Amino acid sequence: MALKGIDIFKMSPKKNCKECGVPTCMAFSMKVAAGALPIEKCPYMGEDVIAKLSEATAPPMKTIKAGDLSMGGETVLFRHEKTFVSKTLYAVNVSDDMENADQVLADLQKVDYERIGEREYVEFINVTRVNGGDAFVELAKKAAGLGRQVILNVECPACAEAALEAIKDAKPILNGATVENAEKMNELAAKYGVVLGVKAADLDTLYDLTAKIEGMGNKNLILNVSTASIKEAFADAVQIRRAALKNTDRTFGYPAIVDVAALAPGDQAMQTALASLFTMKYGSIVIMETMTYAQALPLYGLRQNLFTDPQKPMKVEPGIYPLNGADENAPCAITVDFALTYFVVSGEMERSGVPVNLLISDAGGYSVLTAWAAGKLSSSSIAKFVKETVEPKVKSRTLILPGKVAVLKGEVQDKLPDWNVVIGPREAVELVQYLKEFNN
Repeated sequence: MALKGIDIFKMSPKKNCKECGVPTCMAFSMKVAAGALPIEKCPYMGEDVIAKLSEATAPPMKTIKAGDLSMGGETVLFRHEKTFVSKTLYAVNVSDDMENADQVLADLQKVDYERIGEREYVEFINVTRVNGGDAFVELAKKAAGLGRQVILNVECPACAEAALEAIKDAKPILNGATVENAEKMNELAAKYGVVLGVKAADLDTLYDLTAKIEGMGNKNLILNVSTASIKEAFADAVQIRRAALKNTDRTFGYPAIVDVAALAPGDQAMQTALASLFTMKYGSIVIMETMTYAQALPLYGLRQNLFTDPQKPMKVEPGIYPLNGADENAPCAITVDFALTYFVVSGEMERSGVPVNLLISDAGGYSVLTAWAAGKLSSSSIAKFVKETVEPKVKSRTLILPGKVAVLKGEVQDKLPDWNVVIGPREAVELVQYLKEFNN
């Protein structure tokens, strides 16, 4: 049972030193109990107390690390309850019996782009052992050489050890502990310090096997959901997450791997649909046969929308965004840093084909009207942004304001007397015609 704030406070140093960033020890204890702060933030908490409290205050789902990537650590079943913590990660499968394995490795690297300040790419390569031997080891080495995290999908302990030895510095996930080989695979995971993937024929067996491996002292695990059918895979993913978060059953408090490549072999459209399903409920790693831009753009967009704090709007970086080959002489159009506004406005501007410098000002991530009502988008903020950021880099002195804040025109013009301030359309869809006529 999770400790209450008062229970933690009783074991605190009661110094009220504020070094943890919180005014009092009581307030700190309440935040720890709510999961908002780790107990280690208190510099005066004894090691014995930290050890006692860490387990009691830890999230019901463990955070598992694979290189720089984090999985698990979730505290809620639904995003609106609080926020999701660790985003779903995507993998592409290659096996040692594939004639086109090199091409698959080359193709997965093509999907690599930035969206709202976040790099979007295939995080994992799932290397599957079919034939074994040198071919499996060589394929693992090629995958590790691409700078992506590797999953060794192998149930043969000897093959697993050979591959682990070859790429031990990459710290791959060893995905292959079964009822038959659990002891040996657990020894390998401990020897090489890697995450161990647990597999079983059904959910009850998976639970018992996970408990058995935990009894061996290993809690650095990831669980495989069923690949018998889509229905069973979905049921497993949901039941594992519910058992951990609703029933606080720490035996199932681990991230999950979902192999949609095995659920819908050869069907890219179905795999993409399943990947979106298990991004929402509740895959920590989703394995696919391919990842093209046609698959990636909707998947990564969905993921980025899900795995953000619902209390914090998605923002783009303030600055100057030249569109359609715009240079320092192209006119400027200003809007806010709310991500949706940026993508809608920039898309319509690009569609017009007219060179324009899109200015993104810091408006707290609000939409145009909300930012104006909150005082985040004002004549003063616009003038300051233009003088400090735009004027040193742009020679043009034409500034287009969003039509919804036309009321600011006079004040902006007074504060920027050297600029020709004009009013743009109220709706983004009108930008194409507006810019074409403006350019003429």
